[in-house]
Amino acid sequence: MASTPQLVSSGSDADQRYAKFDERKRKRMESNRESAKRSRMKKQQRLEELSSETTQLQNQNSICHNKIDSVERNYRAIDAENNVLRAQLAELTERLNSLNSLTQFWADTTGFPVDIPEIPDTLLEPWQLPCPIQPITASDMFQF
Repeated sequence: MASTPQLVSSGSDADQRYAKFDERKRKRMESNRESAKRSRMKKQQRLEELSSETTQLQNQNSICHNKIDSVERNYRAIDAENNVLRAQLAELTERLNSLNSLTQFWADTTGFPVDIPEIPDTLLEPWQLPCPIQPITASDMFQF
């Protein structure tokens, strides 16, 4: 009978060890489930943040495209206007040269002296201004 209590106590010890092992395993599994749940929640939150950011960036991109389109339309309109003005300048310059030529012919024919001024370069090359360009500083712009 002495061996029976040993077996009973051995079985009981083994059951307790298995019970402790099972309890630890159960706690670890529960902890892992909670950790996985938190991880999924974080992932879902990050996905929602990225989705929101994507929408915001798409809206900003659309606004930028609209501004670019507007600037391009303005540029084309101004470029067309500049082309018209250049053509008008060329035509008026040619007319002025013709009138100067006729005036000089009349002066030579009649013997009457006429002073015919030269066409200023600024009319022929308007990008070359007669006065130096002075930069506008920020302090000049904000004075009231």
